[in-house]
Amino acid sequence: MSSGLALRSDPAPVLACTVSRNVHEYDLLIEDMETELGEAWGDLTFEEARAFLSQPESDSLEFLAVALNAEDEQDLGYLGELIAAAKTKDIKVLLVANDVSPIALHELLRLGATDFVPYPLAEGALRDAIARAKEAEALRAAPPPAAPAPAEPTVDPKQTMGGQAAIFAVQPLAGGTGASTLATNLAWELANIDKKSSPTVCLMDFDMQAGTLSTYLDLPRRDMVIELLQDATTMDVDAFKQALVAYQNKLSVFTAPPEILPLDIIGPEEMTALLDLATQCFDIIVIDMPRTLVMWTETVLNRADVYFTTLEMDMRSAQNAMRFIKVLQSEDLPIDKLNFVLNRAPGLTDLNGRGRVKKLSDSLGVTIATQLPDGGKHVIQAGDHGEPLAEHARKNALRKEILKLAKGLHKAMVADVKAAK
Repeated sequence: MSSGLALRSDPAPVLACTVSRNVHEYDLLIEDMETELGEAWGDLTFEEARAFLSQPESDSLEFLAVALNAEDEQDLGYLGELIAAAKTKDIKVLLVANDVSPIALHELLRLGATDFVPYPLAEGALRDAIARAKEAEALRAAPPPAAPAPAEPTVDPKQTMGGQAAIFAVQPLAGGTGASTLATNLAWELANIDKKSSPTVCLMDFDMQAGTLSTYLDLPRRDMVIELLQDATTMDVDAFKQALVAYQNKLSVFTAPPEILPLDIIGPEEMTALLDLATQCFDIIVIDMPRTLVMWTETVLNRADVYFTTLEMDMRSAQNAMRFIKVLQSEDLPIDKLNFVLNRAPGLTDLNGRGRVKKLSDSLGVTIATQLPDGGKHVIQAGDHGEPLAEHARKNALRKEILKLAKGLHKAMVADVKAAK
């Protein structure tokens, strides 16, 4: 489509517009717009867009596809004004981002952009983004329910171990090494470790982009989480509790946000504030970390009592473990807190496999303190059903080993409490 849309007279309503410095730099976007809208779209430059939004012809617009790259980040103020002008007319704004920094994307989403898709566009990405925007609009427009929905279960935690909170973090050294499975089931076992006086446990999902703990426990993601992440340093304990959801009234969960957010949406100060709030409320905090190292990884590592790192018997895990150890050594960080967890470890009768484990341990110069067996199909089934292994497959071999690990951690905590008296 040609630019200068505002000067044309076209009897067919225009449902959408692209906005960019030069739309011809986004060939895939042009193809997808034509596929989704046929002739019912136009293209505008940034200069033309604001003027067009002030004209009656823009009343038929459903959304703007704003295509931007790193060069456009210097004009975030202008883009924010464009988004605000679109919002006043209930026009959705989809960002088509080509090599744009996470900070810039987060700022534009905070200013009111509806969604974003990376460029080059994957097949169906624009269609999916349009569908999500329409679905969100339909939910907002839906009439309120006749009766209020039942409140989500909450927990009013009370520390039972003398106020000495413990922090256990779990970080994968490679994808698929069972870090989230370990974090979920370890937290559940700790929350049920003592029938008479179990410690209060908070499970926190800090993987802002691919967090799965809410799925593993079939829990809703709270919008309050985004607000808490952004303003953690000013939030109090009551606000922190409002962001939590409960699983069976025994385990409190701080879920990943409902939207994909950049990992640097929080920094060391915000992470410190979040951990301070959690330790004021709970005896044990179990943290599911993202695979990527971020600027607040050091904060969690320094605060953690045990920092579990999951790996498997393969070359990618070994190489990533070596690189991780070197990073900690170069920054003089506490390597002694690391507890290497070998997932899908060989059984006692697999002498060849156990020899490979020893070779891996020797080559890394560390002790692989925890070895977890393959949980088999029960792990996937438990996640699909939103249940811990203890609820779904109580006798599963992996569940039994995680229970042993939980008992060891709890025993050490009890000993520390007694020693402190």
